[in-house]
Amino acid sequence: MKERRVHPRIDHHLPLKVSDSEFDLVTKTINISASGAYCSVDRPLAPMTKLNMVVLIPIKKSGSKTVKKINCGGIVVRREQVADNGKHAWRVGIFFNDIKDKDRKVLASYVNAHIKSLKKRKLS
Repeated sequence: MKERRVHPRIDHHLPLKVSDSEFDLVTKTINISASGAYCSVDRPLAPMTKLNMVVLIPIKKSGSKTVKKINCGGIVVRREQVADNGKHAWRVGIFFNDIKDKDRKVLASYVNAHIKSLKKRKLS
């Protein structure tokens, strides 16, 4: 099967707030790319559910560490129930359908830097 993803994805936990008009929940990503995220949630979100999201990206700026807050919109494109997972019994794939270009670039840069770091460690 051909890979359909346009942006590389990393297995990485980043703080994530997901909300709509009926709920707010805080979770973390299981994996993330510049075009979407996969995360655990405590409720069965139906495919095509529109979400508001806040992703916190750690960045280094002028030699110090800071956090970039990315506000974006997303749509649930996949959901799975996870057996024996307790509080977060569902996993959802979310496509970022409403994100500023500059924020997508920040995400892409973060993912690419993480991939580069992993490759460097493997070569060492």
